[in-house]
Amino acid sequence: MQVLFKAEKDVLTVYLSGDIDHHTSKKIREAIDGEMQKMMPSVLKLDFRDVHFMDSSGVGLVMGRYKNAVIYGCSVVVSHISSNAEKIMKMSGLEKIITFEKD
Repeated sequence: MQVLFKAEKDVLTVYLSGDIDHHTSKKIREAIDGEMQKMMPSVLKLDFRDVHFMDSSGVGLVMGRYKNAVIYGCSVVVSHISSNAEKIMKMSGLEKIITFEKD
């Protein structure tokens, strides 16, 4: 799993790649939370275009980043997510609190 960041104006984009599971999610969470704390963005954008596998840890990852984003007054956007992962996230109720950006 690789996590890359791009900061533009008040948007922090996080490019995720590889697998998101219980083995990788802690490291991803810590990396994102550290960057959010430094930058204090208005928008956190999670780009899933290069994620090959995601289990329920991915839902937890997004939910946790949303909870932290609220502290900073930040909104969360998920982009380039697979249709299966999007279904899982929407079934979890995430579509009520985050934005799903279409390609």
